[in-house]
Amino acid sequence: MFLLATQFSNAQCAMCKAVVESGGNVSEAEGLNSGILYLMVFPYLLVGTLLYFIIRNRKKNKI
Repeated sequence: MFLLATQFSNAQCAMCKAVVESGGNVSEAEGLNSGILYLMVFPYLLVGTLLYFIIRNRKKNKI
């Protein structure tokens, strides 16, 4: 699922990328976009991990 989502998520920060590209350095714009996507992953991982432990503890307490 994540491999398919990379195609769509590559254009998440279109405004930031457009501002950097207007300077003429395309590799810098791609790096900025990749960095933003990299930073975006961590909140989802933290919330997912928290939900996993909450669900696991609820199942443990019901038995």
